[in-house]
Amino acid sequence: MSDYIDSYYRQTATPHTPYPVLAQSESADVCVVGAGLAGLTAALTLARAGRSVVLLDAERIAWGASGRNGGVVSPGYATSFDLISRRVGEDHAKQLYRLSIEGVDIVRENIRALGIDGAQPVSGTLRMSRFENSQAMRNYVAWMGKTFNYHLRFLARDEARELAVTDKYFNAVHNPQAFHFHPLNYALGLAREFTRLGGRLYEASPAASIERDGAGRRVRTPGGTVQARDVLIACGGYTGKLVPRLHRSYLPILTYMVVTQEAPELIASAIRTTSSIGDSRRASDYYRLVDGGRRVLWGGMITTRQAEPARLGKLLEHRMLDTYPQLAGIRIERAWSGKMAYARHLMPQIGKLEDGLWYCTSFGGHGMNTTSIGGTVIAEGILDASDRFRLYTPFGLAWNGGMLGTAAVQLTYWKYQINDFLQERLARRQVRAGG
Repeated sequence: MSDYIDSYYRQTATPHTPYPVLAQSESADVCVVGAGLAGLTAALTLARAGRSVVLLDAERIAWGASGRNGGVVSPGYATSFDLISRRVGEDHAKQLYRLSIEGVDIVRENIRALGIDGAQPVSGTLRMSRFENSQAMRNYVAWMGKTFNYHLRFLARDEARELAVTDKYFNAVHNPQAFHFHPLNYALGLAREFTRLGGRLYEASPAASIERDGAGRRVRTPGGTVQARDVLIACGGYTGKLVPRLHRSYLPILTYMVVTQEAPELIASAIRTTSSIGDSRRASDYYRLVDGGRRVLWGGMITTRQAEPARLGKLLEHRMLDTYPQLAGIRIERAWSGKMAYARHLMPQIGKLEDGLWYCTSFGGHGMNTTSIGGTVIAEGILDASDRFRLYTPFGLAWNGGMLGTAAVQLTYWKYQINDFLQERLARRQVRAGG
């Protein structure tokens, strides 16, 4: 069993004891494969409904992207509302967006109801614009209020720059209902509640095969088996070829994060808000204060092949100093990476492969709310309590394109970086010209 990577989240994790390895035969109503946030949410929803559940993970709880991400919980998906609407129609897209809002509420309510103090939720997110688009952002704020009764606040240039002391930002949208938190401690809290309700959780127990067994299925691990009527695959960027059709439907994309040394006074000269910040670029940065403002946790960049985190950490440091030159001299204390699962359509993949075999995966780029609502609706489907999971059916299990698909993702990201650079350069010229 691999330990957690050396990230900020591991260093600040709530003390906990590893769960056992599966070394016997078990039976349950449902076997969930993957103890990330989607699998944990689904397993907990099923256990709350009185089902017997076995939850397996190849490594540790939230060992992958669920426990090493930016920690921002906000509505939306990795792709835009307009692209979703273009595919499924406006009414359908609105239903999906409402689910994404519900996903935020699920996380918040679990933290409150279960007393997960280690999750340390902090209210507020800011989307900062790196070019002048004030009218478009005002229109977005108005549309969210009118369409979803979801109230945001527009910040003009001066107010935005009071919170983020840099000339890189031109305006911002503040979301007081979103928040950021410690995702690994949240996952550990969900696991505690799941096992308290009688759920059986096994770490270092990778599913090696899934076989039909009468009216159900048998999941085999190196040390044991689980016989269950229903099996849910809820893995992410580290999923192997357990179910080939799923393996061919997503791309494992790496992203990178760093955390700085403690430097509260220096940091306060640049970042004067407890809200998390993300910028408007397609190749965006996202960051937030942690440890009460004593450190900055900064994320960004993607690659399709594993790169040395320390090297990518230097690139993230460069991006941080490009935004906030006054932070020069601050030391990067840790750098780490993690794989996310992306579908080509940039939407979660949630549904049923065949009777008794379900899937809930591909949350890359916007996972904290979507894993929560995804795990909830797929559990409702298994319980036959709702068919809300079918709202995701139109996105399906599109082929990932293989090696060409991987190359296309990297080329697209580089194109975004170039476009972002040109757009920002134009914005600076307009400022100098008084436009």
